Amino acid sequence: MNILVIEDDRTTADYIAKGLAEEGHSADVIADGREALSEAMRGRHDVIIADRMLPGLDGLALVRALRAARVPTPVIFLSALGGVDDRIEGLQSGGDDYLVKPFVFGELSARIQAIARRPQTQSEPTVLRAGDLAMDLVRRRVTRAGRQIDLLPREFALLEHLLRRKGRVQTRTMLLEAVWGIRFDPQTNVVDSHISRLRAKIDKPFGRELIKTVRGAGYRIED
Repeated sequence: MNILVIEDDRTTADYIAKGLAEEGHSADVIADGREALSEAMRGRHDVIIADRMLPGLDGLALVRALRAARVPTPVIFLSALGGVDDRIEGLQSGGDDYLVKPFVFGELSARIQAIARRPQTQSEPTVLRAGDLAMDLVRRRVTRAGRQIDLLPREFALLEHLLRRKGRVQTRTMLLEAVWGIRFDPQTNVVDSHISRLRAKIDKPFGRELIKTVRGAGYRIED
């Protein structure tokens, strides 16, 4: 397996890397949290072993950022913070396992193998598309025909919802609940006004309409 070790203590990092190499794994060792996040975002590792107390970006924030970006790589926290609340916090932040320092390498190895045996769920796409429109969920970037389109947060959320349900009609009630969290009809045209603003940004400048109005029903986006 290809394993990313995020550990700023050189002695501990070398100990882990040596043990992994002896078991036939490859290990990339990074000491800085921000640098490690950039590497982990590439999604090329099978398992991540992460300390919690790191320079640049702490381990909890790092894993939360990975999960927010829908990077599914399993994470084992390896930390001297071993209280019950610490372990709960690590798992709730998106960690898959938690091992307390000092540790025995054999136990770390067993936990890596246990994670490797778990059924792999299909990872969610990080780029959504409709025709020549692309939404990069990791970089929070929207382009059409190669041109970047700047969207406000609510516009981004609305477009993301439509793209995830491409070809399916979304009623105003569905959109209000999913994008605004409103579970009743407030008798407002907020959906229509946001759709209009979206069209002005992603449709009109390109001369071809992606967002369709389904009369009496709602809206859908299609190729």
